[in-house]
Amino acid sequence: MAFWLYKSEPPKWSWEMQKAAGAKGTEWTGVRNYLARNNMRAMVIGDKGFFYHSNEGLEIVGIVEVCALSHPDSTAEGDARWDCVDIRAVTDMPKPVTLKDVKANPALAQMALVTSMRLSVQPVTEDEYLEVCRMGELANPPR
Repeated sequence: MAFWLYKSEPPKWSWEMQKAAGAKGTEWTGVRNYLARNNMRAMVIGDKGFFYHSNEGLEIVGIVEVCALSHPDSTAEGDARWDCVDIRAVTDMPKPVTLKDVKANPALAQMALVTSMRLSVQPVTEDEYLEVCRMGELANPPR
């Protein structure tokens, strides 16, 4: 089991939209960075991840899980280089965790959200996952 962070701009795809997609989930499309694509190719069904509002909000607002393995991105217009996974909402973060709070926490100094801020799909270590869940007041984080 691995952990991830998915960035989305709320006007384009918000946490509320992700939740509205239901148990079926939705494709995580539009990623055009090789490292982010490779991260998705490494994912397995059930991997958990943070849903992060970028540009507006700058906060982790929920937890998602991978519900379909890497497959061709339907928005790539036939360009076979680009893949995506499907994710579904699992739970709200009771208290959103801001980027400012993540950066202020020494335990998260090496988190990709701090060190590789522009990467849209990032790995998260188990310790980072648990620390952010603690900060977000999420008892019994889904694994």
